[in-house]
Amino acid sequence: MREKTIRIAGLYDIYEKIRAGERLSREDGLKLLSCRDLLALGWLARLVRERLHGRRVYYVINRHLNYTNVCENRCRFCAYWRAPGDPEGYVVSPEEAVKRLSEGPPPREIHIVGGVNPELPYSYYLELLSALREAFPGAALKAFTCVEIDHLARISGKSVEEVLLDLKEAGLSCLPGGGAEVFSERVRERLFPRKIPAERWLEVARTAHRLGIPTNATLLYGHLETPEERVDHLLRLRELQDETGGFLCFVPLPFLPEKTPLRGEVSAPTGFDDLRMVAVARLLLDNIPHLKAYWVFLGVKLAQLALHFGADDLHGTVVEEKISEASGGREAEALSRTEIERLIREAGFEPVERDAFYHPVN
Repeated sequence: MREKTIRIAGLYDIYEKIRAGERLSREDGLKLLSCRDLLALGWLARLVRERLHGRRVYYVINRHLNYTNVCENRCRFCAYWRAPGDPEGYVVSPEEAVKRLSEGPPPREIHIVGGVNPELPYSYYLELLSALREAFPGAALKAFTCVEIDHLARISGKSVEEVLLDLKEAGLSCLPGGGAEVFSERVRERLFPRKIPAERWLEVARTAHRLGIPTNATLLYGHLETPEERVDHLLRLRELQDETGGFLCFVPLPFLPEKTPLRGEVSAPTGFDDLRMVAVARLLLDNIPHLKAYWVFLGVKLAQLALHFGADDLHGTVVEEKISEASGGREAEALSRTEIERLIREAGFEPVERDAFYHPVN
């Protein structure tokens, strides 16, 4: 019956490739992104997901630290940033960061991202990591996007490699995947012209991987990008992963326009589009092991459903994440270990607590 459904959806040729373990093409990706049979897409993505992870769904006890909202990039899709000198701008000192993160259970991972703040010296970033490493020796520090690493190279006069080695010495474990947005120069010119181009983002990620620093990867979708640009973005990530093997996880991020300058110009992606994007990413990214249902952006209920469309990671406990909150997202402030495990079990899967590198713990 399922194979008949796949035939009716016009996806039988793709199904045969998946069953044989063959790589999907750009044309396959475009075909999948135009498919309106969501259940057929989900079934195909779940085949791949179960081949990789069985019934396991991963999560982590983590905390988020958004250390500054001051940013010189002024991206049109972002509601979080404040200009230098804005009275609503803030910077979290290393001492305050330790104090904030000391509340609650000890994290296994601390996720650290912020704006590109021209007022912070290079030493601040090293001091922040050093303070957190000393205070939380059992936590991996997942810190600074490729955009932030490029900024640190510019203000320090050092190479990306030198910056990464300095940060690693201070306590850096891995990089989050943000700042990639969509690898389209057309979209970059319209929405984030001050941010580094795709080639530079990929170069920073490549350097991190070469130094033994794994990273995540993201795609911000549902704004001005085309289906072709979505697929090309995924394939560029796949190509770099072939080269380095350094991506741990892919995180599809739906655009939240409510409080951004794009409100009224574009609408937020629908749940249909979110689930289709998760499924297509799982099918095209055959070499990136994990795919995250990022409940912070998707919402808890849709994230549960995304586990049936190719995702195998429900992220973590979070707490204190400010960026999606500024954009109008977040139906919950945080989730406990008990709540996360309940959500995973209710969806029909087996919860597995992990560390930042997807090693099971407990």
